[in-house]
Amino acid sequence: LLPLLARFLFVAILLPYYWHSGMTKLGDGIFGFLSPSAGAYAQIFPKAYEAVGYDASRLGLLHWAVTVAGMWAEFLLPLMLLLGLLTRLSAAGMIGFVVVQSLTDLYGHGGIAYAETVGRWFDGTPDGVVLDQRAFWVFLLLVLVVQGGGLISLDRAIFRSAAWPRPGVRRPAPVPPQPR
Repeated sequence: LLPLLARFLFVAILLPYYWHSGMTKLGDGIFGFLSPSAGAYAQIFPKAYEAVGYDASRLGLLHWAVTVAGMWAEFLLPLMLLLGLLTRLSAAGMIGFVVVQSLTDLYGHGGIAYAETVGRWFDGTPDGVVLDQRAFWVFLLLVLVVQGGGLISLDRAIFRSAAWPRPGVRRPAPVPPQPR
């Protein structure tokens, strides 16, 4: 039940946060998922975006690709965790996303200069954004990396009858044919 509870808490607390953040990055029109908004570049590449005078057309292909991938990740990885689909991989992807997000907040947006943003362990105040809050996020996601999606997940439905061996599952040895 622990992985199911971890998924529930992620969906209840962080899925709306990430989907809302992803919505701010969508560009205009039907192909907005391929054309990030100006705010997307400001959030993901704050210093590079400022350096080109806030003109996204002056940023390179790499900036566009990373921005689009980050925007998609904010929608797809939480959705996959909601469904329990490729849970271990999705949770590992979210851990990577949280690490990059934290580094961007600290160094790209200058949060490293503010003790209340960074936070400090063992100080008696659990309100630091990076060291306090995001440590809980990563721990929650680590539960899913280690234990998978849990009882009610697409992983369990899809891979339950898979032919390959899974950790902790012993298959009986094949019985040789009996001579007649």
